[in-house]
Amino acid sequence: MQETNRQKKIAGILQEDLTQVIQNIMRKNAVKNLIVSVTKVQVTPDLGYAKVFLSVFPADKAETVVKEIKELGSSIRHEVASKVRHQMRRMPELQFFNDDSLEYMEQLERELKGENNPIEQPDTLPRRKKL
Repeated sequence: MQETNRQKKIAGILQEDLTQVIQNIMRKNAVKNLIVSVTKVQVTPDLGYAKVFLSVFPADKAETVVKEIKELGSSIRHEVASKVRHQMRRMPELQFFNDDSLEYMEQLERELKGENNPIEQPDTLPRRKKL
């Protein structure tokens, strides 16, 4: 199902405010050498839930960072709700996910350049299943 204009507008508002709130949390906790960005927000048609996709650099810390942000979800939701109270009647429930699309693109780029050539390195291919 395609997103409506209303869903897109609310997703844009949430993305902007979530970025500010998460960056403030990182600044307060004095987290260094870590970049967290909100890459995408998808809102359900009833505006009850919002899927928030986070991109974390360096990628090896992504799982722990997303887990910590999930634990802080209620306070993040409260801060965002106070920012958008004049624009929205109801604040959607926030669900946080790791966005690994940048890692996937890097892997594809390496493979296209020939760094992971399966002829030279057969271990890069998954093993075929016997029928």
